[in-house]
Amino acid sequence: MKKHLTVYCGSSTGSKSIYATQSKALAKEMVANNFHLMYGAGNIGLMGVIADEIIALGGETVGVIPQHLMDREVGHKGLTELIVTQTMHERKKIMAERTSGFIAMPGGVGTLEEIIEVMTWSQLDLHPYPVCFYNVNGYFDKLFEFMKHMVDEGFLKQFHIDKLVLESDPVRLVERIQNFESKNETKWL
Repeated sequence: MKKHLTVYCGSSTGSKSIYATQSKALAKEMVANNFHLMYGAGNIGLMGVIADEIIALGGETVGVIPQHLMDREVGHKGLTELIVTQTMHERKKIMAERTSGFIAMPGGVGTLEEIIEVMTWSQLDLHPYPVCFYNVNGYFDKLFEFMKHMVDEGFLKQFHIDKLVLESDPVRLVERIQNFESKNETKWL
């Protein structure tokens, strides 16, 4: 049985070719391990790279995009399933309801906002799924340094960071998702 992984990533390919190369490597691991791609339905940037690679490998893709972005012609037309919503909030709800885990790949503030939101939901025990950071080229190192600073300053508990999956190897990332066990801890106060 296939499961969905919600992948958040850039509408740009970034300044280094490693980001696109590693997006394809993640796509390969997802297809090899029977995971569907659930993502923002873009045909540009890393969104387009990972979707195109999954399609090329015979995998399945589900894209969820608000109408205003579809109107700008950034929606991928070759997906297994394309869901067009009215709002970003509706998009996020559908993506969260149909997932087995969340992965942030390199991206901009939209990617960061989406993964931080589901990290917050995890802290509040609103979902039991892994929250993962695909740390291509050390992309998320500074974010994790900042979260350590939040712990040191008393604004974040270490066990919330410990629940996160930070991996630079796509094989290891998918293995950790498959072996993830939710730790139901509500000690956020």
